Amino acid sequence: MLSSPFRLLLVAVAVATTAEANVPSHNNLARDTAPPSQAASFNLDVNGGFQVQEQTAGEDATEVEFTMDNGSPYPHPYQYQRIGDNGPLLLQDTHLLELFGAFDRERIPERVVHARGAGAHGYFEVTNADFCKNYTMMDMLSENGLRTPITIRFSTVGGESGSADEARDPRGFAMKFRTRKGILDLVMNNTPVFFIRDPAKFPHFIHTQKRHPASHLRDKDMFWDYLGSNPESLYQVMRLFSDLGTPYGFRHMDAWTGHTYRWVKNDGSWVYVKLYAETMQGVQNLTNADATAISGSNPDFATQDLWESIQNGTYPGWTMYAQVLTPEQAQGFKYNVLDLTKDWGFDDVPRTEIGRFYLTQNPYNYFAEVEQAAFTPSHMVDGWAASADPVLQARLFSYPDTQRYRLGVNHMQIPVNAPVNPVANFERDGRMNVNGNQGSRPNYMSTLSKIKLPPRAYVDETHQQWTGGAVAALSAVTEIDFEWPRRFWNSLSEQDQQNLISNVVGHLGGAPTSSVRQRMASLFYHANATLGQAIADGVGVKVVELSFPDGPTWSNVTEDSQNSTANY
Repeated sequence: MLSSPFRLLLVAVAVATTAEANVPSHNNLARDTAPPSQAASFNLDVNGGFQVQEQTAGEDATEVEFTMDNGSPYPHPYQYQRIGDNGPLLLQDTHLLELFGAFDRERIPERVVHARGAGAHGYFEVTNADFCKNYTMMDMLSENGLRTPITIRFSTVGGESGSADEARDPRGFAMKFRTRKGILDLVMNNTPVFFIRDPAKFPHFIHTQKRHPASHLRDKDMFWDYLGSNPESLYQVMRLFSDLGTPYGFRHMDAWTGHTYRWVKNDGSWVYVKLYAETMQGVQNLTNADATAISGSNPDFATQDLWESIQNGTYPGWTMYAQVLTPEQAQGFKYNVLDLTKDWGFDDVPRTEIGRFYLTQNPYNYFAEVEQAAFTPSHMVDGWAASADPVLQARLFSYPDTQRYRLGVNHMQIPVNAPVNPVANFERDGRMNVNGNQGSRPNYMSTLSKIKLPPRAYVDETHQQWTGGAVAALSAVTEIDFEWPRRFWNSLSEQDQQNLISNVVGHLGGAPTSSVRQRMASLFYHANATLGQAIADGVGVKVVELSFPDGPTWSNVTEDSQNSTANY
């Protein structure tokens, strides 16, 4: 009688033999292959695509059709997908992702925007925790007197790393809070609004503020062609060409979040919130003549002023305020709260002090502590959340993508960026992983060595509700887009009004194309006849009277346009 092990061996051999008998031989495979005579001879020219693109690069814009980078035609470069007229963006929007993915990689190694900057360290101190706790669970705002270490980087927007500090440009005001519950980044500017509200316009806008692709020079036709074809930018344009566009260094300017965010409580209830930082040094600006002179004599003026004030113990400070609207108040508010081109005036939405912050320490090494500092609005903590502002939603992707490209996938291990609370996840390896790569812990969600999971901050299902289908969104210019330009003009003194006119005429007058000058002067005229006529006279054009409808900023259905905006 055969032993049990031997019987098992025989079974295994029989199975293997049967399997081998069912495998076709080499000759069988050859007989099943199509004869060479049935396949046509074919040779691929791998350089063909390159040659086509090289030829296309020499063609005029009027001779080519807009496509994505795989050559597939795409109907409109400014449109993007979102839910309804006020919902979040969709990850399936491959055009928008491709657009920002490509844009974020255009510069090596400096930032694509905000390349020129200076920074310092200090602290934020809570002064009104009771007010904050009415609206948010944020730990860093929970105690009066609680100090959170911060890093601030100031910057110009359009200039290269070596450009002048005092250029006419918005100023970035990015703050990094090292809270007990993680890193919170606020990416603010020294202005309450911006030039755009449609995210796909951002790379186009920035291109026009930089250099011409042929001459590599600043081009005033490009500059004003964009602004004139996107009238929603007018309020920001007027702020930029007032003396606010040339602040006296970095210490004498205010800052705004611009975007609408949300404060969230433990029960899931939330409100819309904007933050505003008021300088304790007082707002001071330079005239165009003074800014031009300083840019020529000391292009590092703002950087030097910040460094020396801290070095001398004159620590600059700001008072932080919050503006709050409930969802119900926002529904009936005069402006769309998701529109980055609209301010919340203090007479519209009162401000309440929540804290103060000071800069007390210069960097020991500029590159290590300022150039490598990475700020992104996607760095949020419990109690602070993004709204459905479409430009903010796009920045949630664009900003961290920029840092992963510029500094590497492990840039959060760089000391200036590292959280002060423990980090534990399943992100591993990659270039320049220098802090132990999270040791020998499992690099997956293991049942053998379970990672602790924190409690959910709030229930997502009831947090926000959306209606509508996916649409290709593009905002429309309506009459309300001229309300803030009028409010701003009327708030200026007579001298400030004359400076604004002079600054615009001096720059717009250098645009060679008369239609570009006329279109822009006509937009100024629509905001205010005195302003527009003075500019038109100064740049040698006649104004054309314009009209704009009333109506919503965004539509709940796809509306195609052959122009940069709807209704214009």
